[in-house]
Amino acid sequence: MGIRLRALQMAKDDKLKAPGIENFVASAGWCTGFMNRYGLCLRQRTKISQKLPKDLDEKVMSFHSFIIKQRKIHNYDLGDIGNMDETPMTFDLPSNRTVASLGDKTVLLRTTGNEKKHFTVVLSCLANGTKLRPVIIFKRKTLPKKVNFPPRITVRAHVKGWMDEDGTKKWLEEVWNGRPGAALKKKPSLLVWDMFRAHTSDDIKILAKSSQVTLAVIPGGLTSVLQPLDVCLNKPFKDRVRKMWCEWMSSGQARLTKGGNMMKPDIELIAKWVRDAWEEIPEDMVKHAFKKCGISNAMDGSEDSALYEDDSCDSDDCELCDNVYDDNLTPATAEALFGHTDEEEESSFEGF
Repeated sequence: MGIRLRALQMAKDDKLKAPGIENFVASAGWCTGFMNRYGLCLRQRTKISQKLPKDLDEKVMSFHSFIIKQRKIHNYDLGDIGNMDETPMTFDLPSNRTVASLGDKTVLLRTTGNEKKHFTVVLSCLANGTKLRPVIIFKRKTLPKKVNFPPRITVRAHVKGWMDEDGTKKWLEEVWNGRPGAALKKKPSLLVWDMFRAHTSDDIKILAKSSQVTLAVIPGGLTSVLQPLDVCLNKPFKDRVRKMWCEWMSSGQARLTKGGNMMKPDIELIAKWVRDAWEEIPEDMVKHAFKKCGISNAMDGSEDSALYEDDSCDSDDCELCDNVYDDNLTPATAEALFGHTDEEEESSFEGF
């Protein structure tokens, strides 16, 4: 994508005008020919897959049995069945693939130097295809007062930059209980999420019960099989954010320090990318994700084939590591992942 994007930008540059350039579209075929002519190839970082438990089938069957039992008891509308997931993201989003000369052993990627500086994105959706308001959590003590964040996204600050029990309570009260029709219907609902410790505390269970929310906790190690967001949605969402980052990097919009180094994207721009990328996810993709995980399939078994369709997001640009939120975010892991604050980093840059 980087070569084609850069070629299109160069084609629009008046200094590089050539006869017929106005018809140039930077097609995939042109890109392949360009790479062959100049001895270029795609290089990819190694993928580390989630290790599945030995008793996979037994745990999956137990989870599906619980889902079916609850659906029979409560007869949920699809708009009352949902999934929530927290996922760490970085201020730099280089692709897992890049172009290099044939034979190169080491490949350098151009970034702003912030690919290890994380923030948390909380995504949630319903089995009827509805996408709920995303939440983004930056590692800060407070949010800057003069920043105008875009609408349709919740932006929060946290000293560690991750989701904790208080954040989960706020999410349940504001996002889940604020889903379309929830306040009027006051009906039971089913919420699927992983075993992250902030999802399974006694206070969270009490709050969920008081709101008539049944919690379906995915067994450890099985989010890549049973969590709709992990199976079908997180990757296309992150691909869209990455595309926006690549366009921003290529556009020359990044500000520079006095020393000439590129600054990371502003947090309001990150928030806009997250919101726009999430809103671009098709409704049908969300519906299919729940069926793929065996959560919203027709009770008569007519849609069970969706479970076995080989169309999950197991492609080259999948995340390189397991989602640290999936089972239990330990203090040591969290500190290694979120071991900085945006405020600290900003103060170290010249020119702020």
